[in-house]
Formats: sequence, structure tokens, C-alpha cells
Amino acid sequence: MSGSYVLDAGQQPFAPADFADAWTEALRRTPPLARYAAALVLVGIAVALGLVVHRLVSPGSLTLLFVLPVVVAATAFGWGPSLAAVAASVLAFDFFFTEPRYQLAIANPADIWAAVMLLVIATLVSAVAAEARRRAIRAERAARQTTALYGLAHLVIEGRPRREVVQAGAIALGQIFGAAVGIFAEGAGGAELLAASPGADVSAADEEAATGAIALRLPSRGGAYPFEQSHFDFWPLHTASAGTFVIGVDFSKSASGRPAQPERFIETVGAYLAAARPT
Repeated sequence: MSGSYVLDAGQQPFAPADFADAWTEALRRTPPLARYAAALVLVGIAVALGLVVHRLVSPGSLTLLFVLPVVVAATAFGWGPSLAAVAASVLAFDFFFTEPRYQLAIANPADIWAAVMLLVIATLVSAVAAEARRRAIRAERAARQTTALYGLAHLVIEGRPRREVVQAGAIALGQIFGAAVGIFAEGAGGAELLAASPGADVSAADEEAATGAIALRLPSRGGAYPFEQSHFDFWPLHTASAGTFVIGVDFSKSASGRPAQPERFIETVGAYLAAARPT
């Protein structure tokens, strides 16, 4: 679009700082089915190891092998895949390592006790590890949001031109929400795209919805009447010094979905845009 500026991935000032951040982000975006499949693969690896060493240890000791995939699944993939790993581990232990072999039946009372203990311990470990993962994700998200807003505020304090602050604002919101973001301004012919986060695909329907948000002075939801073809949620923000901005976020492609109160970040970024030095 003429007059617009779309940043590419190489211009992100708030990209993940290290391999750990990138790895966390990749796990967060892994499709749910792939997470469950990976949890079952981990159980399969435990079965393979068990078949190698089962003649050297007792069936009760083999249960420790199946706690490991549960811990890894809970830490990396969350509560659901970890429960799948728990169920698969108990069934695999019964099928491969208790008498009668290769049947879902247990003849030895000691093996029954071992299977019950595996179920209890694996479930408890799964719950603890999954909760630790949830807290780590929340902490990582809060740190990413703080870093993004701090970087944006720093540009305003430095007195950078508003156009540069708008560009950084699109990137900051993109990283805060993990979604595509577009920032528009009110123009003579409707909404004019000023900046977009890397990967944002702003269609004609999205531009029409942004223009409608300006005209109505009301937020709008993606896919809702009268702009059903637009995927972006829009928030019009009027400023005394810079006119009206419209911030759009495409939550439909966000791995974490639409947050409960996105307005608090939208309004914060809007305040920075209003405070920025005119271009």
C-alpha cells in the first residue's frame, strides 16, 4: 500500500533474546495434536529402554522409567499431554512388563501394586510439573510484555519521530499478543496503514473494517457484523495531537488465543503513540 510501512523480521527490536526464549516460543506454538503425539513417543522410548534392561531389574523398578516421559511431557507440553503420557505409561507397563506378557492383565499382586503406584506417582508428578510450566509461561509472557513496552517507552523518551514509534508499537504489540498487528491512521480516503508487525497480512476487508472503526468510534471484533470478512479486532484511539489511530490485532492466528483484557495493552501503546514527537 502506498504510504505504508511494513516491518520485516530482521527489524524486530524485541525478538527472543536467546535460544531458551526461542525454544519456549516454539513449544508454545506447537499444535495440540503434535504435543500429544510427542508425549506418546516419549512413552515409546521408555518402553524401548525397558525392554533393554527388564532382565536386569524388577518390574517395580521399571516403573521409574515411565515417570520420566510424564515429567518431560508435563514440562514441555502441558497438563493434557502429560495425562496422556500417564495413561500410556501404565498401559505399556502392564502390557510389556507384567505377567502374563503382552496382555492387559496382571497376575502378580506385587505387579498390581507397582502399576497402582506408577499411576499415583506419575499423576502427582504430572500435576506439579504442569503447574510449574504454567507459572513459567506466565512469567515469560510477563517479561516479554514488560520488555516490549519498556523498549517502546524508551523510544518516546528519546524523542524519536512518531512514525518510528508507530513502527515499534506494531512490533511490540505483535510480541505481546503473539499475533499479527496493524496500526492505521485516519486519512482522507479512510484508514491508512502506517505499520504492521512481521507476518501481518492486511486485506482489503481489514482496511474496510478499520475505516468502519474510525467512523463509528467503536471497537470491533474480527468476523463480526458488518465486517465478517475481516480477521482483525480493531480499537480506535483518538489523540488531541495526532488525530485518530486504529490498532488492529488478528487473534485468529495467535497460538494463545484472545487474552481476557487486551485493551490495557492497546491503550498503553496508544498513549505512547500520542506522546511521541510528530514526524
